[in-house]
Amino acid sequence: MLGAAAVRAYCLDLPDVREDYPFGSVPQVCTFKVAGKIFLLSALAAPPPLQISVKCDPEIAVTLRAAYPAVVPGYHLNKRHWNTVSLDGSVPDELVLEMIQDSFDLVVDKLPRHQRIRLR
Repeated sequence: MLGAAAVRAYCLDLPDVREDYPFGSVPQVCTFKVAGKIFLLSALAAPPPLQISVKCDPEIAVTLRAAYPAVVPGYHLNKRHWNTVSLDGSVPDELVLEMIQDSFDLVVDKLPRHQRIRLR
């Protein structure tokens, strides 16, 4: 089962990713950004199970929610484009890592061409 350290390490291994704590009133919420755009949010220091919020293609988001009770619409986010995933062991680690990568890719795909080329 993935924990905070593994999620953090995976995110920071992606190209040009920055970790940030932008929410002054909620300092424990960490964001991971590429080119200044958020692709993952999490309260990494929260007690288990860790929860992460990731961007997701809307059709895939619905499928994941139907298949895994630990995947729900994004908490305080656009529920069509974000999922919140409870890392309680019920969602395979490989799938969680794939969701993180897909979230990163969705953000990169929306960047200007010169930035996309640099990040691929």
